[in-house]
Amino acid sequence: MELQQLSNVDMSTNSSTTSPAVNNTTSTLISSNDTSLKGVPGCGNGLHPIYRYLCDRRAAWGIVLETLASSGFLFSMVLLLGLLLWSLWICISSKTHRSNIGGTVACLSMFLLATAGIFAMTFSFIIRLTAQTCPTRIFLFSVLFSLAFSCLLARCLALLGFAATRGWGEPAVALGLFVVQVIISTEWLILVLVRDKKACEYSQEEFVMLQIYVLCLLAISLILALHFLCRSCSTYSYSYTGPINQQGKVQAMVVFFTLLLSACIWVVWITMLIRGNSELGHRPQWDDPVLSIALVANGWVLLMGHGLSQVSFLCRGEAKSKDVPLSFAGWTSPSADIPGLQSPKEGKENGSFETDSGNRRGRRTEQSLRSPYESGFSMTEVDTDKDYTIPRPQTTNYTEPYDDYYGRD
Repeated sequence: MELQQLSNVDMSTNSSTTSPAVNNTTSTLISSNDTSLKGVPGCGNGLHPIYRYLCDRRAAWGIVLETLASSGFLFSMVLLLGLLLWSLWICISSKTHRSNIGGTVACLSMFLLATAGIFAMTFSFIIRLTAQTCPTRIFLFSVLFSLAFSCLLARCLALLGFAATRGWGEPAVALGLFVVQVIISTEWLILVLVRDKKACEYSQEEFVMLQIYVLCLLAISLILALHFLCRSCSTYSYSYTGPINQQGKVQAMVVFFTLLLSACIWVVWITMLIRGNSELGHRPQWDDPVLSIALVANGWVLLMGHGLSQVSFLCRGEAKSKDVPLSFAGWTSPSADIPGLQSPKEGKENGSFETDSGNRRGRRTEQSLRSPYESGFSMTEVDTDKDYTIPRPQTTNYTEPYDDYYGRD
């Protein structure tokens, strides 16, 4: 009899058996007893009922979502580990060239950690709502998304050229924005669980209200990314940083579409959670699947839209920065600092240079040693007895040399 009542709560097949108080909550709290599932396809007989959606083949949404969440979590961690190893290798190998990528790597690492946490948090919504999973849902949902959107907001400010986000200022700004949501979520848990000593139950509207600050971060980031795109398209730079500006435009475009898709996902799950499920008559049994789908979908959008693309932009930009242009300061000849060539030659080492030494006076006889600009005669062949001056016109009329020309007498 007890197993049958618990099964009716888990399956939630009959909405008429649910009390009005339950309809106002996201899900029903399941007591942690020792009752085991029996006869559920895909699940063992000794499994607790709260874990049934992890293995129940009749509820395929749980199996599909946990597969996508697991793969997303592993991909995020592999990408984070690869980024840290790559940055460490850059710091070790770049002995002469100092790279200012520490702040960007730190902010991107925080973003990947938040994305991995979003995928991991999906399991708390696939598992039924209990006294243990409720604080995890309330706290981590808003905190992890606030960290991800704070990193995106800091990236938008860095693209716009704000001085506060230069260098290590970018992760500092992201952390400052993130701490605000941590305080909000912690305060809610303290007021409900400690002061009022109530069970961790929440309504759909209350759950959405806790995400107001996260929605503000999302909206501001979207506006800043759109502003940067509009400013980049309306102006043209004639400076030598053309490729860098082009890469900034591509980054802003990727960030904009990532935020736009995230905003669409948030509008859909908020609408379904507040009105859609109740109007369709599927509350509360659709509440957890809706939130789980939103977590997995938004996690993959963030991972592919900003995580993977930003890592590729960072690696490509650092590889191009190693191609430092040649410095022409202090050159004595065009071949002075080119490796593999000899030191600058003086004029006397030139094969076509003619000296006045006794052995090499006169015109060169070897044709291969003669310069194409060398004259046909040498100064040694000039006879000093002869007059080589240019002839000048002779006249006796020194006073009026042009009288005959003007017809004067």
